Amino acid sequence: MSATAPPTSTARPPEVASPRAPVVGEAAARPLRVLVWHVHGSWTTAFVQGRHHVLLPRTPDPGPWGLGRADRDWPERAVEVPVQDLHGQDVDVVVLQRPEELELAARWLGREPGRDVPAVYVEHNTPRHHVPDTRHPLADRTDIPIAHVTHFNRLLWDSGRAPTLVVEHGVPDPGHRYSGELDAAAVVVNEPVRRGRVTGTDLLADFARTIPLHVFGLGTTTLPDHLGVAPDRLRALGDVREPRLHEEMARRRLYLHPPRWTSLGLALIEAMMLGLPVVGFACTEAVEVVPPTAGVLSTRPDVLADAVRGLRADPELARALGAGARRTALARFGVDAFTRDWDRVLGAAVAEGPRRPRRSGPRTCAGSTTDSGTTVHAPPAG
Repeated sequence: MSATAPPTSTARPPEVASPRAPVVGEAAARPLRVLVWHVHGSWTTAFVQGRHHVLLPRTPDPGPWGLGRADRDWPERAVEVPVQDLHGQDVDVVVLQRPEELELAARWLGREPGRDVPAVYVEHNTPRHHVPDTRHPLADRTDIPIAHVTHFNRLLWDSGRAPTLVVEHGVPDPGHRYSGELDAAAVVVNEPVRRGRVTGTDLLADFARTIPLHVFGLGTTTLPDHLGVAPDRLRALGDVREPRLHEEMARRRLYLHPPRWTSLGLALIEAMMLGLPVVGFACTEAVEVVPPTAGVLSTRPDVLADAVRGLRADPELARALGAGARRTALARFGVDAFTRDWDRVLGAAVAEGPRRPRRSGPRTCAGSTTDSGTTVHAPPAG
């Protein structure tokens, strides 16, 4: 995407966002019983909108390995299952999202994913080290396909012998709520201090000189002090849940997307669906998602600063670009397309995976304790 200022309200280039690439295949013949961990709330919210019965592990002390529903407003077919009861459950397919879940599923179900029960591994993240030679943890497995969430991620990971595919995100439509009444930029990022350059945290101080920033997300409370920015230029608003988060985002003039190296954030798609214009860096998958009719992408901070000034000065332009952003997001990231894609992925996994799963007693792997005292530790968030 060219590094130019936002188009004027009288002459805008055509939309050039890439269309969604649907998964090809047959849907599952019947609703399936799917074991999946609640790892990313927004992704899981979309996943449970499908027709399948979703089993969510719940540990006695809810944490990263057993959040269950976590009081989310999800359909009744998304059911919490205490981990000690998983062994008796009839599970058709396991959806994995972290390498440690291979062991947990084998121990709690008494069946090994990929060998005793069909499985799919969802890779949410971009590779972090030795790119583009980063070897995926499942690269030596041929029995568990890796479902990447962006085409960029699939391109960059070395997935070895593992079958790969892409299932792009789906987001339930929050509605066109944009007002842009607050002269500020919304930023949504989790743990920006810890993640640093990856999320573009170091760039926020400069942006705050161009427009006040209102930052939402986990671990944001220390951000103003960390960057040495006055609270009137950078407000840390903390972890706000939907639907209030959507209401608050929609009141801001624009959505700022500063990451250098992250997977496609669901917050960016939500902002577009809400009708916010986007200003952000032309990195990773964003260049395939945000067309010139939705905002401005560039690798040049000065170009983005000019775009911010233009949107502050012209609320009607901001509203027009936000409408373009919404059209683009609805066309590509609707939750119906997402659940259709996953229906086909799960159907293929069951059709091509182990046909006669065997059961055994709950397994205790080396270095592990009982179900109520699992010693597997959560990987660092990325």
